[in-house]
Amino acid sequence: MFCSNCGAQIEDESKKFCPFCGTNLAGDEQKQYQDYSYQQAQQQYNQAQQQYNQAQQYNQPQQQYDQAQFFGNSFGLVERNIVTAIVLSFVTCGIYGLYWFICLTDDTNKLSGDPNATSGGMSVLLTLVTCGIYGFYWAYKRGEILDNFNIQRGLPQSSNAVLYLILSVCGLWIIDYCLMQNELNKISHGL
Repeated sequence: MFCSNCGAQIEDESKKFCPFCGTNLAGDEQKQYQDYSYQQAQQQYNQAQQQYNQAQQYNQPQQQYDQAQFFGNSFGLVERNIVTAIVLSFVTCGIYGLYWFICLTDDTNKLSGDPNATSGGMSVLLTLVTCGIYGFYWAYKRGEILDNFNIQRGLPQSSNAVLYLILSVCGLWIIDYCLMQNELNKISHGL
């Protein structure tokens, strides 16, 4: 052992003070131990980081899928079976269709992130009060929200808003609902 103050070699390691200069050797041992522990921890960290980086190269597709799953599910979207929704809409004479309309509105509002967006219930009421005219605006706005969300995800730009508006003007509301639900199902799966 060597004294950190004067550099003298101390043969008896049980001594607490340097016999030449009087420096406290217990502090030196502790400092040497701390330095060694830090170096050991740094080496272990570097090794773990290298192993992690190597594992990431092999697990990248799985990681991307996991991120996509988290991304879609982080909005709390509920996946709905489109065929079941269509059948229920016809069997209930459109009552389930109103519920589906509300759900589509609320789910797309979650994607927009707009806290002041018109709720599903209010959208139904406005559509009924305006004899369906608000429904045209609704269809265009839902398509616009989905288009903007897909652009944020890095997907190619599409014109769902115009398509949904044309379908609603032609009276094909159920196809609008199906296409919107398909987009929402894809997002909930992270696709």
